[in-house]
Amino acid sequence: MPRLDLQPVTDPSDERLADYVSLTDVALRSRHEPAKGLYIAESSTVLGRALAAGHRPRSVLLAPRWVPDLERMLASLPDDDVAVPVYVAEEPVLEAITGFHVHRGALAAMHRPALPSVESVLRRARGGAGARRVAVLEDIVDHTNVGAAFRSAAALGVDAVLVTPRCADPLYRRSVRVSMGTVFQVPWTRIDPWPDGISELRDAGFVTAALALSDDSITLDALVADPPERLAMVLGAEGHGLKPVTVAGSDLVVRIPMAGGVDSLNVAAAAAVAFWATRVRE
Repeated sequence: MPRLDLQPVTDPSDERLADYVSLTDVALRSRHEPAKGLYIAESSTVLGRALAAGHRPRSVLLAPRWVPDLERMLASLPDDDVAVPVYVAEEPVLEAITGFHVHRGALAAMHRPALPSVESVLRRARGGAGARRVAVLEDIVDHTNVGAAFRSAAALGVDAVLVTPRCADPLYRRSVRVSMGTVFQVPWTRIDPWPDGISELRDAGFVTAALALSDDSITLDALVADPPERLAMVLGAEGHGLKPVTVAGSDLVVRIPMAGGVDSLNVAAAAAVAFWATRVRE
């Protein structure tokens, strides 16, 4: 396994901890993390899934009692000559460093992998058989909703997730945590440009279904009754939903039937309903 360089930390202002300072400042982190090629993995569960996906830590920050867990997680990785700095601090010091109570006492600054092409993601899904169910997240800005959509995608048989250029970062700390690390299980990348990318999906054999309220929409039940072989479901931003140009460019417009005078669901809830209803039944 990689060699761990355990380094005790007692001073929250220690310059070695720059990657972990003030993580509650959303604007700073959303600009800073992609530029540095890093993301933050929080909790041993999330870190374990990131490692299993082949991601490598730049450093780890944790409480002393989590050191054995870290050693177990790294034991399956190949040996290399690169030591991983492990900053060990008591939990009050961790909170002073990050600005919040560290969930399960562990954080890791992870090297961000290069994003694959859309074509590669679609082709490699399902063990190389190719994706049959794809979710497209258009301009969803809430990190919680992005993380929840990824968790539903992993649980309900979605083969790949594509995020538009203005969509929130799936590897932002809160997205990763809400997804319980499933952002590392579901193949994903950014589809850019958008909505011009609809034509790329169509060329790959996908029927694009925009989830939106429209006079010419069909119900989700009707879609399920005659599902296409390859389906890309497009879900829109909080509030105003999908862009009109996206709806107009999609092959189908699909609505979830509602009762009780409710006309729409939160995008994460709508994603879960649509993913379950359209899952491939082998």
